[in-house]
Amino acid sequence: MSHGEGSSAPKAQVSAEAQAQLALPGLVADTAAEWVWTEETGEESDVPDFVHATVMKAEMTEALAPRAGVYVDATVGGGGHSEAILEAHAESRVIALDRDQTALDAARSRLERFGDRITFVKTPFGRIHEALEGLGIQSVAGICADLGVSSPQLDEAGRGMSFRREGPIDMRMDPSEGEETALELIARLSDDQLADIIYQYGDERRSRRIARSVKRALGDNQLETTLDLRRAIVRAVGPVRVGGVDPATRTFQALRIAVNRELEELEQLLAALPDLLEIGGIAAILSFHSLEDRQVKRAFHVKGTWTSLTKKPLVAADEESATNPRSRSAKLRAARRVSAEETKRGKYG
Repeated sequence: MSHGEGSSAPKAQVSAEAQAQLALPGLVADTAAEWVWTEETGEESDVPDFVHATVMKAEMTEALAPRAGVYVDATVGGGGHSEAILEAHAESRVIALDRDQTALDAARSRLERFGDRITFVKTPFGRIHEALEGLGIQSVAGICADLGVSSPQLDEAGRGMSFRREGPIDMRMDPSEGEETALELIARLSDDQLADIIYQYGDERRSRRIARSVKRALGDNQLETTLDLRRAIVRAVGPVRVGGVDPATRTFQALRIAVNRELEELEQLLAALPDLLEIGGIAAILSFHSLEDRQVKRAFHVKGTWTSLTKKPLVAADEESATNPRSRSAKLRAARRVSAEETKRGKYG
């Protein structure tokens, strides 16, 4: 690994525009809002201290059609979907799961008026079976999940999920678990392994160049903060084009997915659903990434287990998309749990 390539040479070769990108401080006052770039559109939105706009709240509630029974919100976040379930039917109950203690605390505060109708459990959604077993619950009427990262998680610099705030290269949703940080992941992987992750999880075609630049920065002791990581990415691919997605977006997304094993967690959740949902129970899942949506679609097409309630994924209405950029990449799929016998009789079509 050449130290010359990682330090003085690149700075002498980049344009004035690129220099401005490399020098981006990314620091804001604690009381200010962060500018968050969406994955697909590159547009920006203000994110307050801990305010998370619930994506497709009405569509999720309509899909679940809450009734008397127990529901699981596998990713409670700010509590918006749980709130909608509890408001929709007075005899509904919710088991709210999240691996993020900050999210659980926020949801608990928001939903305290529902008293013992809601129970909070700190756990990754992939461990939903163990969570319900620990509560003595064998089956539920419905399960929902809102996948991916929330605005408050991006807003906290110490989590290292955003390239717009300087913080450690961490990216863990639950630091208390003692899992590997993004920086530790980068250090452990080879150039090719890192490039594969960036390509697979970030759909980043320039993954080889980015991986080499990031590993070079690490070897030159120039990779300590999220802004260092962003600079390494910009050195590899150049600055953002006017109106385009920030060059660091896809790499940060890919590392976050890998660190938190999000696709593996989703696979575990989908595998557990048939055993946990009562016959006629509904599962509704919001995804924000093509790999996630593909997993959900494949799971919900298992004959004799599911009948799909959404032939095509539902997307956010124009009004919501205009006010909440995060919703623009959201896809909602829902399915009803059936038995093989009912499928044969054509009861559910």
